[in-house]
Amino acid sequence: MSELKKHSIEVKNLSIGYKNKTVANNISFSMEPGQLCAIVGVNGVGKSTLLRTLGKLQPKLSGDIEINGKTLERHSSFELAKTLSFVLTEQPASKNLTVQELIALGRQPYTNWIGTLTIEDKRQVEESLSSFLLKKLRNNKCHELSDGQLQRVLIARAMAQDTPLILLDEPTTHLDLYHKVQILKLLQQLAHTKQKTIIFTTHEIDLAIQLCDKILILDGKVNPSGTPSELIEQKHFEQLFPSEMVQFDAKTGSFKVNK
Repeated sequence: MSELKKHSIEVKNLSIGYKNKTVANNISFSMEPGQLCAIVGVNGVGKSTLLRTLGKLQPKLSGDIEINGKTLERHSSFELAKTLSFVLTEQPASKNLTVQELIALGRQPYTNWIGTLTIEDKRQVEESLSSFLLKKLRNNKCHELSDGQLQRVLIARAMAQDTPLILLDEPTTHLDLYHKVQILKLLQQLAHTKQKTIIFTTHEIDLAIQLCDKILILDGKVNPSGTPSELIEQKHFEQLFPSEMVQFDAKTGSFKVNK
């Protein structure tokens, strides 16, 4: 018998929102190391709220979140910094740093109290620069970068943090199609080669279907999750948008506008 793979994250019957307002409930899914997962859904359905809840940036309303078999609440801030890294849509306050300096900030959970980088820290920074095609830009100030370049730097910083779980909030916002594909393929490569679990929110459903191992659809009802092919087979994408304007083509795995 093959050994069962251990879930890197498992979510059971989760409700999310704010003190007096439930944004979404009935959310259950699990992921294993080496998987790239997109959270998709219409605007306002709770994608970013879910991501922030998974990262302990805001409290859950009810349900369970387990990371590596341990409930999120039992992780100290120090443990969490070595367990998960977060890439938010907000621009970093430290854009006056060079690319290399900003990526090196990802090593803070491991450095000593004066922040001295060890040989291992420097190796992680170099690997992140290389993996995200940033070596030629290492000495550029972050405020000099294009949106696509800065997004690569922020993800490289998360890679340098070397956590098993990486959460990203809409990493392809404001990018053209080429750079959207570039970012998502780099994330796919990072998940598969480094055995990271990577979860990101996105509006790029067509790209997610092509590149992700799993997708979670927040639909405000059953919130199904599974492989893209499973979700296509179960016709979940066809119910995502009003059919009079947009229809899902199961053969091509893409949405088409009704003319």
